[in-house]
Amino acid sequence: MNSIAEILASKAALTAAAADTRRQLSDIVRTNNLNAVFQPILALSNATVLGFEGLIRGPCDSMLHTPIALFNVARDNDMVAEVEYLCRRIVLDTFAAKDGNGKLFINVSPDILVAQGAVSGETLRYIKRFGLNPQQVVIELTENTPGIDYHQLREAVNHYRSMGFEVAIDDLGEGFSGLRLWSELRPNYVKIDKHFVRGVHADPLKLQFVRSIQEIAKKAGARVIAEGIEEEAELRAIRGIGIAYAQGFYIGRPQSEPIFEVPMHIHDELGSEQPQQLQISANLESLITRIDPVAPESTHIEVYDRFVENPEIASIAVVLHGTPVGVIGRQDLIALFARPFHRELYGHRPCEYFMDSAPLIVESSCSPMDLSELILQSAPHHLSIGFIVTENGKYIGMGSGHDLLKLITQLQIRAAKYANPLTLLPGNVPINEHIGALLKMRTPFVACYCDLDNFKPFNDVYGYRLGDDIIRATGRFLHEACDPDLDFLGHIGGDDFIILFQSPDWEQRCNRVLEYLNEALPSFYNETDRYRGGIEAEDRHGCSVFFPFTSLSIGAVVIDPEHFASHYEVAAAATVAKKQAKKISGHCLFVERRGGRESMRFSTENALSE
Repeated sequence: MNSIAEILASKAALTAAAADTRRQLSDIVRTNNLNAVFQPILALSNATVLGFEGLIRGPCDSMLHTPIALFNVARDNDMVAEVEYLCRRIVLDTFAAKDGNGKLFINVSPDILVAQGAVSGETLRYIKRFGLNPQQVVIELTENTPGIDYHQLREAVNHYRSMGFEVAIDDLGEGFSGLRLWSELRPNYVKIDKHFVRGVHADPLKLQFVRSIQEIAKKAGARVIAEGIEEEAELRAIRGIGIAYAQGFYIGRPQSEPIFEVPMHIHDELGSEQPQQLQISANLESLITRIDPVAPESTHIEVYDRFVENPEIASIAVVLHGTPVGVIGRQDLIALFARPFHRELYGHRPCEYFMDSAPLIVESSCSPMDLSELILQSAPHHLSIGFIVTENGKYIGMGSGHDLLKLITQLQIRAAKYANPLTLLPGNVPINEHIGALLKMRTPFVACYCDLDNFKPFNDVYGYRLGDDIIRATGRFLHEACDPDLDFLGHIGGDDFIILFQSPDWEQRCNRVLEYLNEALPSFYNETDRYRGGIEAEDRHGCSVFFPFTSLSIGAVVIDPEHFASHYEVAAAATVAKKQAKKISGHCLFVERRGGRESMRFSTENALSE
């Protein structure tokens, strides 16, 4: 047991150490002895740098060099607000001094944002002093502040938004409050915690989590940033999911100079076309009209004159320093001027007075189908007034709802052209295109070739109409087993289907189909044949043979894109697996695992017929 003297000595040493770290912290704050570093955030759609996260470092020879140590000591000494303001000022000052372009993400604690008051304008004063503009700056909120007053925080965030700032949530998934924070604040960006990104390509649970976040973000109009990218495989996986932006050591480490040059290996990896999960795919390029925007200080009369000079223009974007802040529709402005004395009263006022300050803004990487969903979920006037298209947050043009509907109609016509007329599922052309796109992206998937057993005898005895009903029912069950955002179902022809699975639980999905069909298919037979368990029919040699109920054989191949050069090779491998499955009687899943792993068989004949 320690003596009292030893205990007192230990306490004295701890007190002296605490006093020393407090002195170091006070010296750092007094002398502004902090350094800013910048880590790039990559846009995956075109391999360009969206902007940077501004990070802070203490003196190199100090125990307070890392931000964790710095803020731990600041917290112990009730200096968090003072240190955070200093960090914010140094990051902004350094970024401006280095002629920083693009977005700058600055870390802000929610409790500090609320405590300093939504009207203080200190950050805005910094920005103006350093020659930056609010549209460049993204306030990145951490989610680890317990007991936050969401109402106060929402008011503070809305105040910053009214000045032109954007908002991001950092480390989504690290704590329990992230989703609540997302719901309350509706941020422009959501950063996924690096825990869920590291090893995402090899962890089905992490993969599903990231996909779920991406799906919520699409509905909420937010853009997702995956943090902690350290491997090429992680970058491929998050891009394959459709994540817009990425950050991590594999892309670029934090450094004192903001570097906009993307490494060549990143360019090479992102140069190939990303496969669309939707069966109807295209991009917005054909919808963009390059219409010169107006500035917020432009008068209503100046905007009206633009409409008179260009009768084909339905709306004009209002843009400040490259960032869209509103839109003005032709019909709305004409209606305003048609009212008595309104032209005289409002004609010379800035157009920001009348503009729609909540326009529909989409990135050029957005798919037409996703855009149509956003329009349907938005206010009705967005269909007529149109939408603004940006690239890395910067205005590039306008798009109209009419053109969007026209494009979607053309895509649907093309999809119908190559669809199987019986099930309306995609036929051979889109199947091959989808396989080719997955291989080009080097995205792992599972090809499942599905074929009905004993179908021809049933067709011969019961006729093609009931045979068509079985094919359609099979197509429905297969469709219900697929995740529409991940998996692709095609109808090769006759009673043959193919599924391209990216769902991590694909085996369970296949087994559910076999269970459903085991229960459903006997109902297509008459009572006598159901009692007998099948039908008597002639085989290919004209001999009378007993055929059991129609069943489904699934031959599955786990596809590693490194080992397959084309859709021909994938089709050949799936055909071999299907033939192996058909050798096993009853409903069957046969899995061929390449790369040295043994094949696995699963039959529902016994388990499902009891």
